[in-house]
Amino acid sequence: MQHTTGPVAAEMTERLTAALNPTHLAVIDDSEAHRGHGGHDARGESHFTVDIVAAAFDGLNRVARQRLVNRALADLLRERVHALVIKARAPGEL
Repeated sequence: MQHTTGPVAAEMTERLTAALNPTHLAVIDDSEAHRGHGGHDARGESHFTVDIVAAAFDGLNRVARQRLVNRALADLLRERVHALVIKARAPGEL
């Protein structure tokens, strides 16, 4: 269900699971690809992709879906995560 590696990715997975009850969730740490770029954190775990499928997204547009994800991760986004790519779909969507 996930590509969790470090503690930040694990926390993201826990929060998104609790908030949105996804049928699919992959939290992918993209930080290494951003080494030397703005916002890169030497501790790692600063850039992520979240690929999530949840019934909570049914009938919502892209912005509303992203807001649900951002709300679940709010303090992590302020304090620890520099960049987040969100791929949010309802069940049955490609």
